[in-house]
This record gives sequence, C-alpha cells and structure tokens, in this order.
Amino acid sequence: MRSPPTRPLSRAAIHSDRRVNKALARADARKWHYAVLATLDEFGPASQAELSSRTGIYRSDLVAVIKELTERGLTERAPDPADRRRNMVTLTEPGRRQLLRLGKLLADVEDEVLAPLSPAQREQLTYLLTTLVNDHGQQI
Repeated sequence: MRSPPTRPLSRAAIHSDRRVNKALARADARKWHYAVLATLDEFGPASQAELSSRTGIYRSDLVAVIKELTERGLTERAPDPADRRRNMVTLTEPGRRQLLRLGKLLADVEDEVLAPLSPAQREQLTYLLTTLVNDHGQQI
C-alpha cells in the first residue's frame, strides 16, 4: 500500500520545524519572534489585530510575543493616532538587525533541509507548498 502524501509532508515539516527552532534558539529567538519582525518589515507598522491576522498567531499569544520583543527593544508599541483605543507596533532599527541575523540563520537551515534537492526541485517544492497554503488560507 502506498503511503499518503500527507505522511512524508508531515515528517518533513517536523524535521524542518525542529531545525528552525534549534537555529532560532541559538539567537535567543523563536518562530513567532521572526514572524512578527518579518511581518512588520514587510508591511510596516500594524495593530495587534493586523499582526494576528497576517502571522496566524492567536491574539492572546501575540500579546506576550510583542511584550518580549518590545522589552528587547526590537519593536515599539504606541497608541494608534487614528484610534487611541488600539496600539500600533513598529519595528525598530535593532529589530531590523535582528531580523537580518535570523534570516541568515533560517537560510542556512533551508540549505540543510533542502540539500538533497536540485535548484529546480526546490523551486517546484516552493511552488507546490505555496499553492497549498494559498488554497487553504489560514487553515494551515
């Protein structure tokens, strides 16, 4: 009997996830730190609700992540001038530098995890995974 494709997909995800977590831990960071920093870098200042939507991190969990990043000086949180009831989160210059460091670590992990694949296979894998994520949206 042939194994369903979800089985190797799940195993590859677990393997990749462990390597990512280990690499980020060396920089005293976690995946959610990277997700928030990268999102702020890509989209600019955002409310906590916007960050939750864009990163897929539950709002209740995001509060602690933003608190950690702010305490480390990687983000700033201030009332939104347009709506003082909500906070806007902004990436700081130290946050940009940390994002670059984390990006390099993750690029190394990517090279390790995808080492068995040719450049064409890597592109194909990225295309297929992106198709799955886009089709399933926030369910993934």
